[in-house]
Amino acid sequence: MTIIVTGGAGFIGSNFVFHMLDKYPDYRIICLDCLTYAGNLSTLEPVMDNPNFRFVKESITDRDAVYKLFEEEKPDMVVNFAAESHVDRSIENPQVFLDTNIIGTSVLMDACRKYGIKRYHQVSTDEVYGDLPLDRPDLFFTEETPIHTSSPYSSSKAGADLLVLAYHRTYGLPVTISRCSNNYGPYHFPEKLIPLMIINALNDKPLPVYGEGVNVRDWLYVEDHCKAIDLVIHKGTVGEVYNIGGHNEMKNIDIVKLICKELGKPESLITYVTDRKGHDMRYAIDPTKIHNELGWLPETKFADGIKKTIRWYLDNESWWAPIVSGEYQNYYEKMYANR
Repeated sequence: MTIIVTGGAGFIGSNFVFHMLDKYPDYRIICLDCLTYAGNLSTLEPVMDNPNFRFVKESITDRDAVYKLFEEEKPDMVVNFAAESHVDRSIENPQVFLDTNIIGTSVLMDACRKYGIKRYHQVSTDEVYGDLPLDRPDLFFTEETPIHTSSPYSSSKAGADLLVLAYHRTYGLPVTISRCSNNYGPYHFPEKLIPLMIINALNDKPLPVYGEGVNVRDWLYVEDHCKAIDLVIHKGTVGEVYNIGGHNEMKNIDIVKLICKELGKPESLITYVTDRKGHDMRYAIDPTKIHNELGWLPETKFADGIKKTIRWYLDNESWWAPIVSGEYQNYYEKMYANR
């Protein structure tokens, strides 16, 4: 089995690469990543010498490069993690989100049509559903929840999802889609909430919290997410959407206070900043479908996962310090150009 994993130098994609190479030592895993600010080649260092792994630096929006890769590797599956994913950045510059998340997805699926594929899997987000009110804890996103986006980011992901389903209906492309809640764990890019708070707290810097910090997210440990995608691409029903949630709802402010407590830092570091435009209040996923059909359940409780995550950042400053300083952007040229 040969699988192209796009965006495999990013947070969730890299964890998925590690999971697949460990679980399926006879699979060939091809990572296609253009190494934007959130793609970090040093993340993949542990598998660079694995004979069943190949890294290719190209964009999913480059049709010629994608077709060339398909001709060379003749993949059985494609798992598309490649995406611009930071809401704040999408508010500042929507265009790049449309290019990568929608046009890039169409290029990949055209390649799948041209060269044949057993499965195309689109990694999406619960943000396509919009948000839920804080005073209705009984409400959850299901696969039948209407799409109701709030940001250029979520709109671009919703557009890609609709395109994937259209390719299935129009061309018979064998597709699946998964929509996950907020992930956390090793190799999480430092501008995101949990790693940002860990790193700032370690350095006694202010901990910026939007608004009053009452926004609620459903947190999913990244390894649990990777196991779920593994199940979907091997056993999921073609043409179906699967919601993947952690059953770990937490207010942002409670997470920040928990990180302070674990690191022995004062809550006086917390600084409240002007809220994000159109900030969604609550996300919560009902993962009943994937549990009933594929037997998946999240294995990691947030109290355990956050401790493991904090420990990882304490032990891996050599990974995140260059990112914080900006040096990691030169990593590709220094370490890989002549490889």
